[in-house]
Amino acid sequence: MSDLGELSFFLGMEFMRRGDGIVMHQQKYIGELLEKFEMESCNPLSNPSETNTKIDECSDEEKVDPTVFRQIVGSLRYVCNSRPDICYAVSVISRFMHDPRKSHMIAAKRILRYLKGTLEIGLLFPIGTNSAASTLIGYSDSDWCGDITDRRSTSGYVFKFNNAAISWCTKKQAVTALSSCEAEYIAGTFAACQAIWLNSVMIEIKCEPVKPLILRIDNKSAISLAKNPISHGRSKHIATRFHFIREQVTNGMIEVQYCPTEVQLADGFTKAVKLDRFEFLRRSLGLVVCNSSMN
Repeated sequence: MSDLGELSFFLGMEFMRRGDGIVMHQQKYIGELLEKFEMESCNPLSNPSETNTKIDECSDEEKVDPTVFRQIVGSLRYVCNSRPDICYAVSVISRFMHDPRKSHMIAAKRILRYLKGTLEIGLLFPIGTNSAASTLIGYSDSDWCGDITDRRSTSGYVFKFNNAAISWCTKKQAVTALSSCEAEYIAGTFAACQAIWLNSVMIEIKCEPVKPLILRIDNKSAISLAKNPISHGRSKHIATRFHFIREQVTNGMIEVQYCPTEVQLADGFTKAVKLDRFEFLRRSLGLVVCNSSMN
């Protein structure tokens, strides 16, 4: 074992120490991607996905090279490790890797154009802790019937610890939700599973979070369903495995809290939002410009 000094580069991830904390970014990796896919001279964009636009199979459009498309998607999925702001957009184009069409390639290149304009953005892990920040706080959200092909909803979550985003995900639900309440409830269960796993990992590294773990949802009906087993009229058709969140609430491991949609940080993981909203969520997740210092 040899001491290589302070961490600065690891598996495509770059780390920069500054006055208010450590910033993790992939500026070099993204630059290499732009060069590889001949996008280094492209015009930058301010957001990775077009608002109010849904992408479907586009089976009537011309096909594109599936190998190149899959290479772009695979590379972008790796960039998601430090850039939660592109997580939703990458999730959408990942659904069409089996038969990519022109619209799918345009959407993929739009993400690259966004990265070109935000090359210096990274994820901040701030210095300093306090008792309130040592709580693991999760945000869970869902759209309803957002996929225009099979009408399934998209779940999204993000977890913060010590005011830093440490885990996030966007995933299309495996079942078709019959209401927005059910979609949010399923998304909450998805997030609850991740919260329990994060808790076990943090215990192993001697960084156990304060209990109960906080999960914030912006749907009061879904929260009521998680807290009250009597609400069975609207949930009797929901698969048993999705009641995991109710069990965790009952045993005190997870506390479900309501948060207004305006401060729901997982909102951008389930849909393409307007630019001002997108920029607010990006700041709230802790994404900052690498070379700006707060000394």
